[in-house]
Amino acid sequence: MKLMVVLANGFEELEAIGTIDILRRGGIDVKVVGLTSKNVKGSRGVKIIAEKKLSEIKNFDVFQGIVLPGGNPGYKNLLKSKKLKDLIKRFFIQGKLIAAICAAPLVLKEAGILDDIKATAYPGVDKKLPNPVPSKVVSDKNVITGRGPGAVFDFALEIVRKVQGKEVADAVRGKLFA
Repeated sequence: MKLMVVLANGFEELEAIGTIDILRRGGIDVKVVGLTSKNVKGSRGVKIIAEKKLSEIKNFDVFQGIVLPGGNPGYKNLLKSKKLKDLIKRFFIQGKLIAAICAAPLVLKEAGILDDIKATAYPGVDKKLPNPVPSKVVSDKNVITGRGPGAVFDFALEIVRKVQGKEVADAVRGKLFA
């Protein structure tokens, strides 16, 4: 199982780094992808060097899903990318995993995949979604959404559960909260 985590300048550090860490603990092959650059700076100034830029990926078929951290202005930068929204649409149609947290579910909305999907997002942002649910994490069909930085453990563990199964997710949870 290979997932890509796409980072844009202004990403939320807890959501990005926490999710990447938990997914890797769950045995998921995670590729960190910069939206427009390999050098990506978070909303709190943390700098990440991505493994690839989105434009450098030639074969998206090797990925079984995509994860989008939020953050401000990170989500706004994600929203500007037609290529990213087209990729989300393609993955959704193929039944691949789509996950977004904080304000990043707006990117899923703009990609046109949330019309029949229940989702959550950062308070206030959630009101812009077609079917908002006031929960920390919502999993509906092949889409997982999370509320914000405080939900990162539940969000990432839900991705692990969906991809690797309940036993693996429970084992990771047990080690995190030992």
